[in-house]
Amino acid sequence: MNLHLKAGSWIVVCDGARALFLRNAGDALEPALKTEKVMTGETAATRDIGTDRPGRAPSSPGQGRSAMEETDWHTQAEDRFLAEVVHTMSRLVGERGIHDLTLVGPPRALGVMRPHLPEHVRSVLAREVGKDLVNLPVAEIEAHLTA
Repeated sequence: MNLHLKAGSWIVVCDGARALFLRNAGDALEPALKTEKVMTGETAATRDIGTDRPGRAPSSPGQGRSAMEETDWHTQAEDRFLAEVVHTMSRLVGERGIHDLTLVGPPRALGVMRPHLPEHVRSVLAREVGKDLVNLPVAEIEAHLTA
């Protein structure tokens, strides 16, 4: 994928537990991504967060009881973290005068974030990339985006 990252453009690379806010300190021909901010969130598994067995509810017409679906605490923690990332993006767009933004993350993370993006962030969002690159070194992220 060959993204033409303008000088001064920002790239947010995230998943449900980590986010990197990168700025292109180079130009469109020779990008040089610099880390501006790193965020980390809760990474515990549901089995480590949950404290009890799922509840049970009476079946409608009989004597039996049915188990209720267990809450996925891990997914809820990821969703809360992604909401924090959106809030930080919103703040940075206003404070830093960002005019070109790229959002990179797994498709699920992008889907969780998309409906929560404020209009002023949507207006500067130039592209979305559905790839999980957050655990790679910045040099490799740069190589993936500009190759």
